[in-house]
This record gives sequence, C-alpha cells and structure tokens, in this order.
Amino acid sequence: MKFARSLIMGLALVGVATPAFADTMAKKEEKKAPAAKSLYDRLGGKDAITAVVKEFLGNVVADKRINAFFKNADAAKLQGLLVDQVCEATGGPCKYKGKDMKTAHKGMKVSEADFTALVEDLVKALDKFKVPKKEKEELAFTVDAEQGQEELNEKIVQEAEAEPATEPEQEQEETPEEPATEPEQE
Repeated sequence: MKFARSLIMGLALVGVATPAFADTMAKKEEKKAPAAKSLYDRLGGKDAITAVVKEFLGNVVADKRINAFFKNADAAKLQGLLVDQVCEATGGPCKYKGKDMKTAHKGMKVSEADFTALVEDLVKALDKFKVPKKEKEELAFTVDAEQGQEELNEKIVQEAEAEPATEPEQEQEETPEEPATEPEQE
C-alpha cells in the first residue's frame, strides 16, 4: 500500500512537473534564439511601406512612359490598396481587398516596355529608401506568391541584381542611334 501511494505521488509530481519543466525550457529557447523577423518588420512596418508606395506612385505619375495608365485613377484609393497588398503579402496585419492583378489589369494592353518602366519606378522607390537587395527579392517572391505576378518578380530581381541599392543612379546622356542600314539585295 505504501509503495502504491508513493508511486501515485511520484506520477502526480511528474505529471505536474513535466509541463512546468517543458514551459521553462521553451522560454529559455526563446531567449537563446530570437524569432526571425517577418519581411513586414524588416521593411519597417506599415509606415515604411506607405512611404515607399507613395514614392513609387510619385515616380509613376512623373513617368511619361506610363503615366497615361493612371490619369483617371483615384490616387488615394490606389495608394491604400497598394499599401494593404504589400502589407498583407509581407506578413503585416493589413487585409488587401482589391482585385487580383490579372483581373485589375485586364484589357489595359500593358506592353513589355510599359511593365519594365513600372518596375524601374518601383525599384527607384525601393532604392531611395535603401531597401536591401535581399528584402527586394523576398518582396518580389512574396507578392508573386500572393498575386501570381511572376513577371514582376523576375523583373524586380533582375533590377536588384543589375544595380546596387546604395549607389544613386547617374543620368546618362542619350546618344542618337545610328540608322539601321538594310542589307543589299542581289
């Protein structure tokens, strides 16, 4: 009887002590290895995302190559949608309520050159705020996964690889192209 009582007491203590011990060990592990920050946090949160989106839209409006696409857009609504889209896609608390990108741009006849101009304007905004290459690429992949924007992903990565974010772009003088000569026919 004494043995049975000791066994029951021992099991009860182990049953109570084990969760407490596990909880203590888990807390020690948390202190040793801090949780990895989300992309949202590494980008600086909603205020930083808002600043980049605002700069990006300013670049787009000033870009004669593509600003006609945005001439009738509600700028405040567009900015809000873009901030929410990036915020949600990067792990932030926002909820994007707009259309998917394919639906939103259906029928707009966006050419490869238009799309390239848009990406250049985005990269310019990211560079202005010194967003590191790793975060630019992760942002491209994250938005790609959320919205199915494979082309945007590829172009942002290409732009990030082409130009370092820390050096400002230098404007180059355009040189007139030589007129193409047609081959002589025999």
